[in-house]
Amino acid sequence: MEILSPLARLRSSFLSLGRSLSSSCKLLGRSMASGSVSRFDFLVVGGGSGGLAGARRAAELGATTAVIESHRLGGTCVNVGCVPKKVMWNTSTHAEYLHDHEDYGFEGAKAHFSWQIIKHKRDAYVSRLNQIYRSNLEKGKIEFIHGYARFTDDPEPTVEVNGKKYTATHILISTGGHPSTVSEDDVPGSSLGITSDGFFELESCPKRSVIVGAGYIAVEMAGILSTLGSKTSIIIRQGGVLRNFDALISSNCTKELQNNGIDLRKNTQVKSVKKNGKGLSITLVTKDPDDKDSQEKFDTINDVDCLLWAIGREPNTAGLNLSQIGVKLDERGHIVVDEFQNTSRPGVYAVGDVCGRALLTPVAIAAGRKLAHRLFEGKADSKVDYNNIPTVVFSHPPIGTVGLTEDEAVKTYGKDKVKVYTTSFTPMYYAITSRKSQCIMKLVCAGENEKVVGLHMQGFGCDEMLQGFAVAVNMGATKADFDRTIAIHPTSSEELVTLR
Repeated sequence: MEILSPLARLRSSFLSLGRSLSSSCKLLGRSMASGSVSRFDFLVVGGGSGGLAGARRAAELGATTAVIESHRLGGTCVNVGCVPKKVMWNTSTHAEYLHDHEDYGFEGAKAHFSWQIIKHKRDAYVSRLNQIYRSNLEKGKIEFIHGYARFTDDPEPTVEVNGKKYTATHILISTGGHPSTVSEDDVPGSSLGITSDGFFELESCPKRSVIVGAGYIAVEMAGILSTLGSKTSIIIRQGGVLRNFDALISSNCTKELQNNGIDLRKNTQVKSVKKNGKGLSITLVTKDPDDKDSQEKFDTINDVDCLLWAIGREPNTAGLNLSQIGVKLDERGHIVVDEFQNTSRPGVYAVGDVCGRALLTPVAIAAGRKLAHRLFEGKADSKVDYNNIPTVVFSHPPIGTVGLTEDEAVKTYGKDKVKVYTTSFTPMYYAITSRKSQCIMKLVCAGENEKVVGLHMQGFGCDEMLQGFAVAVNMGATKADFDRTIAIHPTSSEELVTLR
C-alpha cells in the first residue's frame, strides 16, 4: 500500500476537485443548452399527411422526432379535404341510386335525406381519425408540440413555438395550403361567400348554391350539392372545366355537369355580391371571348344561400419567417425544392402542398417517407417519382387519369409518334335504367412499340379501376400488353384491353 506524503495528498485532492468541477460544468452546460433549446434528430413543422408520414418513418428508423401542429392532426385531407369530401360523395351516390331503384324492381322505394345525420357521423369519423393520429405519435415516441412555429434568427435553423425554441439536424416543413379567397376590392361582397373549408361547416343542404371555379374542387362540390338536392350553378371564366386535364376529359366533364342539371355559366365572372332578406344576390358579367365586338352581358342570380369560392389554393408559408433562414420561395409563395425535397437552406426540407406540385395526399405521404429513408437509412437515391401519378376526381360520374395528356404526349414525342385510342359507351349498369350516363376512355400511346404513356377515363366505376391500370402504365406497358390481357366480362374496364 502506497503511503502519500502530505504534499502529494494535497496535490491529489486538488486534481480530484478539478475533475469534479469540470464534470459539473459540463453537466451544467448540457442542462442549460437543453433548457434553452430542445434538440431532435428530426423536427417536422406541420402535422398533415406528408409531415406525419415522414415523422413516423423517421422514428421507426431510430431518429428522435417531434411534430409541431397548430390545428388538428391530419391536415387538409383528414379535416377539410379528401376524407370528409369522400363521405359526402358517397352520400350523393346513394341519392343517384335512389333514382334507379324502381328501374331495378324496388317499387315505391322512397327515402328522406338528413344532412344533419351525415354531418354528425362524418364529423365523428374525422374526430376518431384525429385521435388515431395522436395515438400513433405516442406509440412511435414522437413528441407532439401544439402551436404555431416561426423560424428564429439563430445561427442554426431553429423554430420558436409558444416562447420555446426547438431545433434539429434535419427540419421538415409540411405546412400544406389553404383555399384562395377573393378580396372585397376585386369583388364587392365576396366575403359573404365561403370556401371548401366552410362547406364542411354547413348545417343543412343549401337550397340554392353558386360555385365559382373550374378545377376539381369546384366540380366535386357542385356534383355533391346538386345530387343532394341543391339547385346549383357553376361560374367559370372560360369555356370548360378541368382545363389542365386531357381535352377529352375536360369536354366530357363539362357536358356531364350540364346533363346532370347543373347551370353552367361559361366565360363569366362574379361582379358583386349583396345580401338581402332572402339570401345573396350575385351579379354576373359574361363576355364572348371569340367576338371582340360583343358587349358584356349582366345577369343576377338571386336567393342564393351558399356562394362557394373554389378558385385554387395557396401555400401556408406566411408567418414562418422563412426569409430569415434563407429558404427560397417562388412568386406564389411556394417553397422551392429540388427532386430530393431539399430547400435552398441545408438541413431544411419541404414536402406536400406547400411545394406547389402534385397537390395530392399520397404524393405528400410518399415524399415524407422517401425523405426519411434518405436521411436516416442512408438511401441516397430515395426520392419520389413525379411521373405517372394517378389522379381521381370524384365528380358525377368519377374521373380517373394517369400519365400524359394527348397534347403533352405530342409535345414530348412529336405528333407522328403518338397514337390515340378512344371509346365511348353506356355502362351495363344503365342498360335498364331511365337515367343514363356515358363512359369515355382514352389510351395515349407513343413510339413504334406503342408504349402507353397516358390513360384517361370518366364513367361509372372509373375511380376504382384506375389503380391497377396505373401500375401497368408505371411498368411501361404497351398497347400490345393491354391487348394480350384477357378481358373480364361484363365490366367497363374490359374496354381498355379491347380498344382498336
